[in-house]
Amino acid sequence: MDASEKPGNHPNRVRELREDRLMTQAQLARKAKVALRTIHSVEKGMNCRMDTKRKILLALGLRFEDKDLVFPPSRRGFRALGLEPMPAFGASGLPGRDEPLS
Repeated sequence: MDASEKPGNHPNRVRELREDRLMTQAQLARKAKVALRTIHSVEKGMNCRMDTKRKILLALGLRFEDKDLVFPPSRRGFRALGLEPMPAFGASGLPGRDEPLS
């Protein structure tokens, strides 16, 4: 398993785009209004929230619609991991809550 296949590791182009703009991690963090540690982690391939991705994209002068160019979608879905999607729940939305109470 290489570094890009480790759990929690999501390769992206943030570092490349930041360096193309001659920005330091600290400058990007300030402009995106996120912690420097967040930029460091994202550049190392750690996952982050969608809002964090949006802030980074905008700070790099990109549109949110460009997110798949910077943060490529995972190539591995549920089935590739040997998992099945969760079944639909009943009317209550919670498992086991549709049976009558005794």
